[in-house]
Amino acid sequence: MTLSRVIEALLFTAQKPLSIRELKEAIRGAGAEDEFSPNEFARVSEAEIAAVLEQLKIECIEQQSAFQLNEKADGWQLATDPKYAPWVRQLFPAPKPARLSAPALETLAIIAYRQPITRADVEAVRGVNIDGVLQTLMERGLVKIAGRAEIPGRPLLYETTQFFLDHFGLRNLGELPNVEELRTRHLPKARPVAGASDAGSQELPTPATTPEGTGD
Repeated sequence: MTLSRVIEALLFTAQKPLSIRELKEAIRGAGAEDEFSPNEFARVSEAEIAAVLEQLKIECIEQQSAFQLNEKADGWQLATDPKYAPWVRQLFPAPKPARLSAPALETLAIIAYRQPITRADVEAVRGVNIDGVLQTLMERGLVKIAGRAEIPGRPLLYETTQFFLDHFGLRNLGELPNVEELRTRHLPKARPVAGASDAGSQELPTPATTPEGTGD
């Protein structure tokens, strides 16, 4: 038995990505209650686990395995190579998920690059009401409320979620295309509303009445 095979078994069994710390805890904790079967990996370090993960990733590629080892934002995951998707999909027939509309993708991109950001500032960039698409993005789990802005009215701030990173295969926001250039580019901002008392409550997405709000 080798540490490589133990890690491979854990990744194969897990229902979610596993961080190096989670792998270490699982490996060290094995056999703790069985004095007759000592755990030979009870002192494994995170550095050793990280090295094995990199080696497993290389092995999957060199052996042209049906699996590939992917590093995601919240850990490592063993997954089927996408080229086998036509066959694997036969075991899991399901309707294709509805794609996001162009307005929703545009709104999501603005939030991703300028987060945290208020709804009013997104609307200033897009030039249209985004109630409907913002509601859709939140329902899809791609966007969430991140608090309130320290400006008059204290409007709600929005940011992307962990699911956003997983969905687009990103480890962190720094992997967004052209992230530094687009974060620093000047964009229109909403004008403050004179005499606003608590306009933040108005930032909650409500059913839109514009044609755009009816889309995804």
